[in-house]
Amino acid sequence: MKQILYIVTLTIGLLSAQTNVATTSAAFLEIGAGARSLSMGSAFVALADDVSALYWNPAGIAELDQVSTHVYHSPWLVDTDYYHGGAVIPMGNLGSIGVSYSGVTMEEMDVRTVTYPDGTGEKFSVSNVAMGLTYAKRLTDRFTFGVQAKMVQEKIWQMHAKGLSIDIGSLFTTSGGLRIGMSVSNFGGKLQMEGINTLIDYDPDETIYGNNDRIDAFLNSAKWPLPLLFRFGVSKSYDITLGQKITIAVDGIHPNNNVEYVNAGVEYNINDILFLRAGQSHGFMDDAEQGLSFGFGLNYQIPRGPKIRVDYVQTDFGVFDSIKGYSINFFL
Repeated sequence: MKQILYIVTLTIGLLSAQTNVATTSAAFLEIGAGARSLSMGSAFVALADDVSALYWNPAGIAELDQVSTHVYHSPWLVDTDYYHGGAVIPMGNLGSIGVSYSGVTMEEMDVRTVTYPDGTGEKFSVSNVAMGLTYAKRLTDRFTFGVQAKMVQEKIWQMHAKGLSIDIGSLFTTSGGLRIGMSVSNFGGKLQMEGINTLIDYDPDETIYGNNDRIDAFLNSAKWPLPLLFRFGVSKSYDITLGQKITIAVDGIHPNNNVEYVNAGVEYNINDILFLRAGQSHGFMDDAEQGLSFGFGLNYQIPRGPKIRVDYVQTDFGVFDSIKGYSINFFL
């Protein structure tokens, strides 16, 4: 209990240091990962019992007892694609380690200028990438703790911004089976765009005749903080009949770039083969585009081979219609 109080105190301190509202960079870090968790309304910080815990709560990978991998893909908004992948290796009493990758990509576009509105003949691309290394350990039979270090990069044409961030998380299971989870995501420095596209010609004194008016200079772009997210949630599973159970999860989220909101979801497990899920994200947030979500999952045990779970999610995005996503998990 003292460990939990210490982590909560540390978290409050971290949050109080971040006061920016609607002025964050690397917005792709707020895109959820995993069809299972998203179909439960993104209420996953206390459940966090598969590889997608690398995104939601790094402490969760200590719950895995076998080598596991995860791949998620979603055709995202305005012709972009979102990818997330990860792998976890349990090391017994030494804890568990994991690696993760997140990225948003889109097709190349024409370079257009005022002089050449139809295009210069050049192409430019946009990409956002985050790569993480995670360590988690079960400190007691009920309490686990995890930390993840991430490299974050945003890139557009010849400009890029790079930085480092930290995720921390914890999980506590009560004697009654209630799981309590907490995580802080994307705690780190600010990102600043740099590159040749800020190059300009500069005349230090236009009043001097014959002065060199083509000195190379660079525009000073602004620095923006990362989207800091504090998640706190609870989840609990209930046996319905033999081989069937239902899991309920609720999360409260405090971001540094918007108002607080609530996510809630439910999962119905039928013989550990078929999973039916539904949820609601961004509850109590006015004018939120994200809303109801639903999905399903199928488990299949390959004879003398790994277990495979395939998950599907569809989320209502208001004026953007629905967003679909697909996950494949391998348990080796």
